[in-house]
Amino acid sequence: MGPPGYRPSAWVHLLHQLPRADFQLRPVPSGFAPQEQEYQQALLLVAALAGLGLGLSLIFIAVYLIRFCCCRPPEPPGSKTPSPGGGCVTWSCIVALLAGCIGIGIGFYGNSETSDGVSQLSSALLHANHTLSAIDHLVLEMVERLGEAVRTELTTLEEVLEPRTELVAAARGARRQAEAVAQQLQGLAFWQGVPLSPLQVAEDVSFVEEYRWLAYVLLLLLELLVCLFTLLGLAKQSKWLVIVMTVMSLLVLILSWGSMGLEAATAVGLSDFCSNPDPYVLNLTQEETGLSSDILSYYFLCNQAVSNPFQQRLTLSQRALANIHSQLLGLEREAVPQFPSAQRPLLSLEETVNVTEGNFHQLVALLHCRGLHKDYGAALRGLCEDALEGLLFLLLFSLLSAGALATALCSLPRAWALFPPSDDYDDTDDDDPFNPQQESKRFVQWQSSI
Repeated sequence: MGPPGYRPSAWVHLLHQLPRADFQLRPVPSGFAPQEQEYQQALLLVAALAGLGLGLSLIFIAVYLIRFCCCRPPEPPGSKTPSPGGGCVTWSCIVALLAGCIGIGIGFYGNSETSDGVSQLSSALLHANHTLSAIDHLVLEMVERLGEAVRTELTTLEEVLEPRTELVAAARGARRQAEAVAQQLQGLAFWQGVPLSPLQVAEDVSFVEEYRWLAYVLLLLLELLVCLFTLLGLAKQSKWLVIVMTVMSLLVLILSWGSMGLEAATAVGLSDFCSNPDPYVLNLTQEETGLSSDILSYYFLCNQAVSNPFQQRLTLSQRALANIHSQLLGLEREAVPQFPSAQRPLLSLEETVNVTEGNFHQLVALLHCRGLHKDYGAALRGLCEDALEGLLFLLLFSLLSAGALATALCSLPRAWALFPPSDDYDDTDDDDPFNPQQESKRFVQWQSSI
């Protein structure tokens, strides 16, 4: 369900079909109901699966490293022969880090797609706010223009035509019609005084999205730096650099599993919403705005089964404007030859009616459900297509990142154990007087000279 042109994607259907359970492992319906405690527990349980994965990863890494440290055979004293399988360990670490770099590229793409989808949602909300504001502005302008005409031109016209009773009656008929039009138009500004502002919602969404995007960029850059510096440490066989990057890899591993839990829960909840968004959006908007279900159904559904709730007011207003126009033409034919001073207020009234009719046709176009329904469809496509696709790519990034970093954490201690023992002095100048090797040579020469 949803606007024309919007169809739930295959990913939405797949995620929507996944089983859900609360903390007592009781089945939970897959309908989107974030206000219900059982549904909240189901999403938290989805996020907790990532915590379970993190715990298992840490246990596996700890067991592997304990076995490596405690169960490896002792090396013969003074042996400089590398352990068998050392090259395989180093290359497995390098391949894992390269896979992590591929995951980082996927993460950047997913972050961009999610941002594009949220931006499309914000743009649709801003356009809807512009339409609603234009409706309120047009109604206010027409009501004020008609009220001014009733207070000035029609009053002047009645005073000029006072000697002719039938002409005064016609002028008063035009007054009643103008007041009726103003009364009908006031009921068309349906969003006036509503506490919910699409502009405020768009600003809130953009604010949250800005920090979400920035947080993911920092996470991606952090993992990229960890991968690059780890590869540099392996290439230069620098123990201190590899040890520091091992600690950083553990930190990024925890962050990756945490982001995976958030992404999984968000993707599952978003798929439930996108599978059938109309009922939830209708109920939430009615609760927040207090508008009638007829008005909201007309704009959110916009089909032949739902009639225009403003059609009667629009028809009455159009007829009243046509009557005013015909009455003014009749007064112009009969009154101007006898009362030349009546021509000026009549011309002013005709100009007011013409401008009001032009604004009225523009208001009719704005009140039609096509415009706001198009914004609703654009918001759903941005949220349920681009944003959801980006979330799935971010989920893939987190999965690749967690796997790559777990592999690296298992391989790095074995890799740095294969580094030559002179690693700490590789970068020391031979002519440096503080070089321990040079100092021992000078001590031997001094003893021999004695």
